[in-house]
Amino acid sequence: MSKVFTRDYWQDVLSALKPEGRHFIDSEHRASASGETFIRARPMDGKPGPAIARGGVADIDTAVASARTAFERGIWRRKEPLEKKKIILKWADLIRTHGEELAMLETLDVGKPIMASLNVDVRLCADGIQFYGEMIDKLYDEIAPTGPNARALVRKVPLGVIGVITPWNYPMIIDAWKLGPAIAAGNSVVLKPAEQSSLTAIRLASLAVEAGLPAGVFNVVTGYGEETGKPLALHMDVDMIAFTGSTEVGKLIMGYAAQSNVKRVALELGGKSPLVVFEDADLDAAASAVAWGCFYNSGETCHASTRLIVHRSVQDALIAKIEAVTKSDIALRHPLDPTAQIGALIEEAHLEKVLSLVAVGEKEGARRAFGAERVMTETGGYYVSPGVFVDMTNDMSLARQEIFGPVLAAIAFDTEEEALRIANDTIYGLAGAVFTKDMDRAHRFSEAIHAGTVWINTYDMSNFATPFGGFKQSGFGRDRSVHAIDKYCDYKTIWQQFG
Repeated sequence: MSKVFTRDYWQDVLSALKPEGRHFIDSEHRASASGETFIRARPMDGKPGPAIARGGVADIDTAVASARTAFERGIWRRKEPLEKKKIILKWADLIRTHGEELAMLETLDVGKPIMASLNVDVRLCADGIQFYGEMIDKLYDEIAPTGPNARALVRKVPLGVIGVITPWNYPMIIDAWKLGPAIAAGNSVVLKPAEQSSLTAIRLASLAVEAGLPAGVFNVVTGYGEETGKPLALHMDVDMIAFTGSTEVGKLIMGYAAQSNVKRVALELGGKSPLVVFEDADLDAAASAVAWGCFYNSGETCHASTRLIVHRSVQDALIAKIEAVTKSDIALRHPLDPTAQIGALIEEAHLEKVLSLVAVGEKEGARRAFGAERVMTETGGYYVSPGVFVDMTNDMSLARQEIFGPVLAAIAFDTEEEALRIANDTIYGLAGAVFTKDMDRAHRFSEAIHAGTVWINTYDMSNFATPFGGFKQSGFGRDRSVHAIDKYCDYKTIWQQFG
């Protein structure tokens, strides 16, 4: 008999929850060396959350030493591939087994709807770990062509200690994107989650050890960016930093790598993705794609379709359809309500940032079509309704800045050349889309958009077989797919000469 998920059911799960807020280092929970903790307000209601260990340099040093010891001893990287595979697959199974607990931790931390946390974030986290677990015994070395008196073996070898710094918008999913390939390749990892979203990272680490991952292979240090993330990026015994977050912080990470040991860097950064709708497009399909692409997860998505570039002749009709889809299908409700489609923004400071950018947009001449207002203030949480602005040009703040909230900027165009110029007139290049019934134009236009992923007549469709990452100031390096493993490895040539 299947469960019936009601708000009371989830309230009972929340009441029984006992979150662990200490670091996870060398297979055990540890308080910060300083003994300090921090407490955040819960996005859903503004109430105090659990105490989280406030890490610093000493905690990073301890975690990196644990990871280095595990790597040098080879207790993981030298294990038989089939044995490693079994452990990673068991880890994925444990994530699914503890799905409700993990979903509640995610919702508690970041305010997203509980059913999205369960059915999307937990599922994709487990699927990601499983994907890379399945690859472990399918990674081959090469033999290079040589003359008859030599043999050249080209080996793909792990880098060593990987520092991973992840954001708060999709903590479990993005953790899996990085942990899966880094650990499958044979590295040890020190993960620094965003201070807003520490709880699932800690639990994922303890489940990994329960599955059989050796001590020191996966460590978690929680804390603030300046106090914890920066020391990790500067650490002389870290071989690589894999970072997802803002372009501003990504630039700092690159600088820290250069200042320290010239460690490798992979960056998945911001976006201001264009969704281009031509006059011949299926407007119902486009409206649904625009609304979900921009407003899902309360707009806190790096590749959200926040710039609608629409042919002037269909702009009014499309905006009306977007409003109808938003009001009928995308329910903004308390995150523990099983019918909620979107929930709270991450914190009050971010809510104020979103509303301030909206105010700037209006001062610059953007006209509010609907929404983009603070709502549900009686909950104590941080909620903004999905909204659309029209009468815009691409030089306005709402069209230039990554707002990371449920706010859509609509910009009209008259010609295909103008649409392409607007689409590419951004510092970012993470994603984009084109809606048209003319397939010649669809492929011509999708090739011309400077972005790592471009969709045709759809949005935000993907799987683990496809790489994800950006062009320009959206970063470099790819998450997901077979190609993600490459960035956590290097090539080593072993040449043997005969006679």
